[in-house]
Amino acid sequence: MRKYNIALLAFCIASAGFSQEFTEQDTLRGSITPERAWWDLDYYDLQVAVDPDKKFISGSNLVQYRVLEENDRLQIDLQPPMKIIKVTQEGKELEVESRGNAHFIKLEASQEEGALKRLTVFFEGKPRAAKRAPWDGGFSWKTDKNGKPFVATSNQGLGASVWWPNKDHMYDEVDSMAIRITTPKELVGVGNGRLLKTEKQANSITYHWYVDNPINNYGVNVNLADYVHFGDSYQGEKGKLDLDYYVLPYNKEKAEEQFKQVPMMLDAFEHWFGPYPFYEDSFKLVEVPYLGMEHQSSVTYGNQYQNGYLGRDLSGTGWGLKFDFIIIHEAGHEWFANNITYKDIADMWIHESFTAYSENLYLDYHFGKEAAAEYVVGTRANIQNDRPIIGPYGVNAEGSGDMYYKGANMLHTLRQLIEDDELWRSILRGLNEEFYHQTVTTQQVEQYLSKRTGKDLSAFFDQYLRTTDIPLLQYKIDGNSIRYRYTDIVEDFDMPVRIFIGDREHWLFPSAEWKTEELPSASGLQWDPNFYIEKEEI
Repeated sequence: MRKYNIALLAFCIASAGFSQEFTEQDTLRGSITPERAWWDLDYYDLQVAVDPDKKFISGSNLVQYRVLEENDRLQIDLQPPMKIIKVTQEGKELEVESRGNAHFIKLEASQEEGALKRLTVFFEGKPRAAKRAPWDGGFSWKTDKNGKPFVATSNQGLGASVWWPNKDHMYDEVDSMAIRITTPKELVGVGNGRLLKTEKQANSITYHWYVDNPINNYGVNVNLADYVHFGDSYQGEKGKLDLDYYVLPYNKEKAEEQFKQVPMMLDAFEHWFGPYPFYEDSFKLVEVPYLGMEHQSSVTYGNQYQNGYLGRDLSGTGWGLKFDFIIIHEAGHEWFANNITYKDIADMWIHESFTAYSENLYLDYHFGKEAAAEYVVGTRANIQNDRPIIGPYGVNAEGSGDMYYKGANMLHTLRQLIEDDELWRSILRGLNEEFYHQTVTTQQVEQYLSKRTGKDLSAFFDQYLRTTDIPLLQYKIDGNSIRYRYTDIVEDFDMPVRIFIGDREHWLFPSAEWKTEELPSASGLQWDPNFYIEKEEI
């Protein structure tokens, strides 16, 4: 298990350009504490009853875990105003010490190394209402056009412990999970995985869902509405994949048309990334009262049944209106976020850079390489370069929002350096094989990409992930001679760039030192726009 120390943490924060001060609660939430490190998650059985009228939930979570080393103190997370009612193990109620969002359980039963143990946490309360879902999330308590409850959860970053008790750190994913949602009898409760059965009570219904694959905490969701269901199937690389859709009844016709993009998405992403990672759990789109989120095998959708991002093209090129942003982007997260998951939210770029880049690859598959390139280059207008893409470690803090489109352009640039599109495709598919159903660090991803490309990409990633500087290529043309160098670069950054002279391709190899090179002709020289650099003629 990774150990954190105060000196290292301070260095990471300072070197990343952060001025924010962090608290004990940030560390308890964002680090692998001693009370987390000694046990490994195996299984959750989450039961939750939702009362939309009172905006109140109650339930229990059975936590099954493997003992890695003996200990008698275990951390479970649950954020106020939610309350832990009691914790039991082997029939005994246990003592709980609460420190803000973290709750430390004093265990009485022996915790011998290698043993598989269980405890049950009972909870209730009025969970935090989402302020601006999904970015500032919690429970969204809304009503549909018919005045019926329309309820959903979203909690990335904020933490799944905003509504249910769990081991709320991304490094340890539960191997499988049951989710039992009890709703008023006129509503449908939709969770992750497959629906096994429903149980009717006098005034309520319990929906039994089961997730057969590892799942990260923030990917767990609960949705309640007057849903109608329709479905389809997809013949993919691993056989038949069930597709299930839950939408409001008055949107069913629009959904049947708009969701035709799901098989198109699967065609593209299985080509580029490999098989959909959760065949056992099916694929779902679930309508919600916010924009959408990548909940595993239960992708939530609120893009109002239109192409683009709420009808807008984020690239300014027109290509962004060729697809429904939420279907494509959030489903892309099934490979990068749900299959490959960051260990620490500081490395959130692993989710968002690859998934923003997946928009480009969707276009590449269906509309061609030039369309895809125009789109991803067009998204550069959204880049702020306000702070580094990688955030500070151990305190549950993400880096810059540039992880989306600066990250996508970084990956698009890397594709140019490889040149061989089939090799690039095999690298992307290989990532999803190498780290299948795993949590990873930036270092693991960087090392994999350097190994597979046969290039030392250390300076490349340092430049784009750890600084806000974009390489500036200064140049001067004198006749057929070009003089050039990089500025605003990290040490050892020497990325080559491609130029065109007429219809001929030519490569330059800039570094921090001035170089002079004779060209066949400088007349009509054009810089390849697919490299994310800035240029200055002097």
